Amino acid sequence: MRSAEAVIQRVRRDINIAAALKVVFFIAIFCSLMIGPALLKMLALGLVICAWVWLSFTSARGSRIAADSPSLIASGQYEEAEERIDQAIGTFSLFQAVKLQALHQLAILRHAQHRWQESAILCRALVSRRLGQSRVFSRQAMLLLGESLLEMDDLPGAYQAIVALYGQQLSLGEVLHLLLAQLDYESRLGAWDRMMQAAPSKVQLAELMPAQQAARTQALLALAAKKTNQSDWFNWLRQRAQLLADPQVLCTDRPILKELWYA
Repeated sequence: MRSAEAVIQRVRRDINIAAALKVVFFIAIFCSLMIGPALLKMLALGLVICAWVWLSFTSARGSRIAADSPSLIASGQYEEAEERIDQAIGTFSLFQAVKLQALHQLAILRHAQHRWQESAILCRALVSRRLGQSRVFSRQAMLLLGESLLEMDDLPGAYQAIVALYGQQLSLGEVLHLLLAQLDYESRLGAWDRMMQAAPSKVQLAELMPAQQAARTQALLALAAKKTNQSDWFNWLRQRAQLLADPQVLCTDRPILKELWYA
């Protein structure tokens, strides 16, 4: 797979070429309707429409090629997912959404591979205006960006990514990701009182997360409860966290949590 910068350049180039082709098609349709006798007009118009349909059909290949990438990433089959994403990026498409979808899936793959810097570069490209309107992927890309920057200890950048999501209409999955990212960020700042605000609601949301993410969320809340001398919350949340995940794994991922079990 090419570097993140090379992939972004390829996607940007394909989007620009596709936009130029659309303009050419509209001009061709206009000329077909305005120039020549009626029979020639219909023939030219038919040829233009056939060319458009053919290009549209071939453009959909990229979407089909990368369709299984999310499930492959979730199952840990990173090499196969990368091959499919690379094919989708290398296949020309008239549709901007197909290219942006492949770019978004590559960002998810790099995040899963713990290649945080590349994931952040790809996410920044998705949320910028350089690739055109990408609202479909911008919220998810912003979440990935915040998580990647946290892993890179870029707290100011992570804060900007997290704050940018407030006030937007998020899906339940996006709300859960945002909650964990926010708690992770606040724990690095030592904002323990803020973490314990609306603790019951946060615990209820944590129950909807996958086991590992739920365990980390409740462990971070347990640490905040300990720091704020809320012993009942601390004991209950710590027990919940260690029921869901191995404390050693949690502490390896977030060394700050060692205080819960290895003080």
